[in-house]
Amino acid sequence: MPRGGARAVSGPAPDPRSLRSTKAQDKGGWRTLPAEGRQAPAPDWPLTTASERELDLWEDLWVKPQAVAWEDMGQELEVALFVRTLAEAERADGRVDVKKMVRGYLDSLGLSVAGMNRNRWKVAPALEDQGEDVPETAAPPVRPPSARDRLKVVFSGEGA
Repeated sequence: MPRGGARAVSGPAPDPRSLRSTKAQDKGGWRTLPAEGRQAPAPDWPLTTASERELDLWEDLWVKPQAVAWEDMGQELEVALFVRTLAEAERADGRVDVKKMVRGYLDSLGLSVAGMNRNRWKVAPALEDQGEDVPETAAPPVRPPSARDRLKVVFSGEGA
């Protein structure tokens, strides 16, 4: 087992709301993926002959928002290996080590929350959600009273 030193996934995942992560945004930043997902047809299957289940998984994965990033980075082979591993892990007699590999793929492909954070990906709000429940004329926010508001000016030495 390795000792000491940083690991590729050591430490907390990046948080888009933290001040430190805003520095990372300046360097490369968070990528916003479209909520509607990838619109193009799935690429051709790159491995040897696929089973029916593998083809179903392949089609399902290539419409996810993460598929936009996979396509940009040319990760067709990695996604196909994930699909093949997932299909094997789903079997009733699936081995534990194969199921652990699936977890690693989920993170590296951004299919888990931790994986989305590590890849610095976030999904844009859905188009139909934008504009709902937003009043057309929003009142300015009311400022709560501060400590300064509770003070009053007292003049000393005048007529008492």
